[in-house]
Amino acid sequence: MKEILIISNYYPPEKGAAANRIEQLALKLHQNNYKVSVLCPLGNYPKGELFPEYKGKFSVTENRDNIIVKRLWIYPSVSKNLIVRILSVLSFSMSLFFYLLFKKTPKKVVVQSPPLLLSFISIFVLSLKNKKIILNISDLWPLAAIELKALKKGSLSHKFSLFLERFIYKKSTLIIGQSNEIITHVKSLFPNKKCYLYRNFPDHKVENFDLKFEENQPIKIFYAGLLGIAQGVLELCEKIDFNSLENDKIELHIFGDGAEKSEIEALISSKKQHKIFFHGMMERKDLHETLKTFDIAIVPLKTRIYGSVPSKIFEYGALGFPILYFGGGEGESIVEENKMGWVASVEDYTELNNKIQLISKTSKLELFGMKERIFRESQINFNLDLQMKSLINEDVF
Repeated sequence: MKEILIISNYYPPEKGAAANRIEQLALKLHQNNYKVSVLCPLGNYPKGELFPEYKGKFSVTENRDNIIVKRLWIYPSVSKNLIVRILSVLSFSMSLFFYLLFKKTPKKVVVQSPPLLLSFISIFVLSLKNKKIILNISDLWPLAAIELKALKKGSLSHKFSLFLERFIYKKSTLIIGQSNEIITHVKSLFPNKKCYLYRNFPDHKVENFDLKFEENQPIKIFYAGLLGIAQGVLELCEKIDFNSLENDKIELHIFGDGAEKSEIEALISSKKQHKIFFHGMMERKDLHETLKTFDIAIVPLKTRIYGSVPSKIFEYGALGFPILYFGGGEGESIVEENKMGWVASVEDYTELNNKIQLISKTSKLELFGMKERIFRESQINFNLDLQMKSLINEDVF
């Protein structure tokens, strides 16, 4: 049995798309006869504090669904204080550096990027040990940080990040990227680098369409995921216009946790947006059960981020939900080409509200027909098993 190690900053029981994405990769490799291990921090995301089962521990080794998970020490934090955040990143960076330097690791290693510093440290040590390094890029940093205004272009931090970025691309054996834009960007820097498209397709194991039809109910739009700066869910709640709709035709339901949670709850409590409902964080299985009576998944981004394709497009498409996409970039093309729903130009709330007006005139029966078609087509178009087998046949892993 071939061995492979995955290095990631996130892994379940942590929540969010990043943890789910890496777990799916690990499980699929295992199903294809790989002995898989994962190296990650002690569980702390998204709250920035260690989960109860990891408190007081320096490292923990677990077996999760036949995946050996080695968790290393971290000083966790989601503080807005830059010094505290840097200390948090450096704490796991040092744990990772010494582990990779002195511990035996498999010949093949998948390194998740971002975070840039962690992927840099991993690739620096692994290249010294002559490993096959498979760099898995889910977002382009520092480019995304510039677009999100989290980093100032031309600053010392930006120049340092560019150095880290070029180093990890150069030293990787090959690269897998979640979007064509990521691959185009890497090729612009290193034209001869082997690159492969690896979409963040879900693996729900849902073989039969089981969403429910409710005729005499409002159209329920939902957002489920991280409530962070990049998603812009707070601004969405502030600027979405339900008041101009006739009757109570549409509701917005929010599931998740993150930096904007308190402000979203305060906005809803103020009753300025009485058609928005907040449900907090739910386990993935429970969430999917709850959503069976819902109608449309909204996928927003604060700004257009080059290279980023939200995995929610594939996740909720595979369950059969039409998508209201509000994020720009390659995601727009995927929704439009697969006839998955509606697209509004990123940051254009006038267009978004026009699309909601259009949706309000759609009957529940029409929506149900869309759901059935999207579910069937997603089983073919967003098939993780076929994608994985293709990459294995090309000797990526």
